[in-house]
Amino acid sequence: MQSRTGDMKDGGRSDEIIALQSAESGMQLGRALLHALHNAGISVLYQDREMKTVWARNMRPPWISDTGVSDTGGSETGVSDTGDSNGILPLAQAERIGAAKRKVVASGNPEHLELSIPADDGVRWFQIWIDADHDDGGAVQGVVTTMVETTEQKRREQTLKTLLREVSHRSKNLLAIIQSIATQTSRYSDTLSDFLTRFRGRLQSLASSQDLVTSSNWRGAALRELVSGQVGRYGADPVRSLRFRGANPYLNPNAALHIGLAMHELAVNSVSYGALSRADGFVEVTADLTAASAGETALSLTWAEAIGANDNQPSEKRFGSVALERVVPASLNGTAKLEITGDRLEYHLVVPRGNFETD
Repeated sequence: MQSRTGDMKDGGRSDEIIALQSAESGMQLGRALLHALHNAGISVLYQDREMKTVWARNMRPPWISDTGVSDTGGSETGVSDTGDSNGILPLAQAERIGAAKRKVVASGNPEHLELSIPADDGVRWFQIWIDADHDDGGAVQGVVTTMVETTEQKRREQTLKTLLREVSHRSKNLLAIIQSIATQTSRYSDTLSDFLTRFRGRLQSLASSQDLVTSSNWRGAALRELVSGQVGRYGADPVRSLRFRGANPYLNPNAALHIGLAMHELAVNSVSYGALSRADGFVEVTADLTAASAGETALSLTWAEAIGANDNQPSEKRFGSVALERVVPASLNGTAKLEITGDRLEYHLVVPRGNFETD
């Protein structure tokens, strides 16, 4: 078997391989190339200088009608004599392709176009390359038009851009939350060591909630998993120390971060002063779906624990209570109440419907 390669370029690579073989081998190569065009979804059209179709391969809508196409070209192929306007392409796009082909015939230089074509399911995108076919004397004797659909690639690019915008938006929101936590934590910290300890704990709480949000492809987090994760972070066994009852709605990302922060503050307080500071202690979390004043369903979340008569609850306002009663409900457009009466602590949070889904 003999073969030769085209001019070597780029450190030994070749643009083409020309087989010097028998006619049968040449036919095999032709069939192989046709299979390659079909499998890659590439359409190729050859026209003479007058834009008369000579042959076409693997032509598909919108380049032809649905009546079919033969490999010999001509009027029976479904391709128009000019190959530009076949009654399927929008006229403006057909004229743009025609102008590019005429320019290639006049200059001998290749042209490249990107077209968007309206379709029933949206817009289809195509990359089009138009190359001159030169005779032995260098004169242009025809044009080769190569068409490749890039609709799926375009859709992926658009999806990626949307996701990047969403990530940017959520990152800014998260940074704003962190900034607020840092400011409020410093306001209620007596020493730098106290600030660092409390701030690290709250950042870890946000990170835990954010992990749930990210693992759900930014959909959010299930309430029960969120509460269990925050309680479990402090060494307490959620199976023993957490009694969760009621609904388990799916929180949106913003609600997951802020309710996670509320659960963190309650868990830290409980480990320090409340039920979880005792070996047999436990907390109860109840989630009910109730009718709100506007007729929509709201989430009523309650944390309750027995704190004991000897538990030394701090009497002054700290960031924890500020977060529970002001920061969290304000961020969710909800309401909250923290009650400590005798030997019992209860926290009630009402979350409007826009922060969660139940399906």
